[in-house]
Amino acid sequence: MEKVLSFLNNEKIIKPIFIIVVSIIFLKLAKSILHRIFIKDKQGFRVKKGATILQLAENVIKFFIFAIAIVMILNVYGVDTNGIIASLGIAGAVIGLAFQNTVQDIMAGISIIMDNFYVVGDYIKLDDFLGEVVEISLKSTKVKNFEGMTLIFANRNVNKVINLSQSSPSVKIDIPTAYEEKAEKVESVIKEILEEVNKLDGVIASSYLGIDSLNDSSINYSILIQCRGKDQYVIRRKALRIIKETYDNNNIKIPYNQIEVHNGK
Repeated sequence: MEKVLSFLNNEKIIKPIFIIVVSIIFLKLAKSILHRIFIKDKQGFRVKKGATILQLAENVIKFFIFAIAIVMILNVYGVDTNGIIASLGIAGAVIGLAFQNTVQDIMAGISIIMDNFYVVGDYIKLDDFLGEVVEISLKSTKVKNFEGMTLIFANRNVNKVINLSQSSPSVKIDIPTAYEEKAEKVESVIKEILEEVNKLDGVIASSYLGIDSLNDSSINYSILIQCRGKDQYVIRRKALRIIKETYDNNNIKIPYNQIEVHNGK
């Protein structure tokens, strides 16, 4: 019993444990408050933006809480933390100069969120890479494409990005059709095509634009499909299938190049 009491009265054991427990409680409380501020009662884009800011804020708060906890624990063991803090201030200035790119990444990461460049869950196109934003940290962004490949890039390198989730992109499809087909019949069939396209998941609206061009061997009739950003490529492929099947069912020809070979006789 005396050993137990002696253990409980030992400040160098009890105080560090108390500091760690309180730090964990503060961290959980901070996360709960942040969740209420950025996530609760929000919908759509605001939820995604809130989740992204929450992720960044949690990382920053976690760093500061545990940094303070370490300083307090060192104080318990008699370490002169004033000298350490002063040294850290000087070292911080030196490190700041040495890691300018990291500082730029952090500032760029904050700017990306605040200026609504993109948030977690958005579909973006960076150069030739198209995918979903799966993670944004203070230093970098991770984007995963439809093939499962992940692109990781520094936040400071984001100077031109196309966000497909913040607007409803349009898919324009030109339908090559033989000259001998009557325009009235073709336009009637295109109306059937649009009715089927409108049933596709992700399609917002579709419309017939008219005759787009008169080519050497075909007339191009154009349609426009408005859809959700992440669905546009899938919808395009499905729409092309609908066009082919509907044309076949109505005996409308889609011209293609043919080669006539003569054997010389």
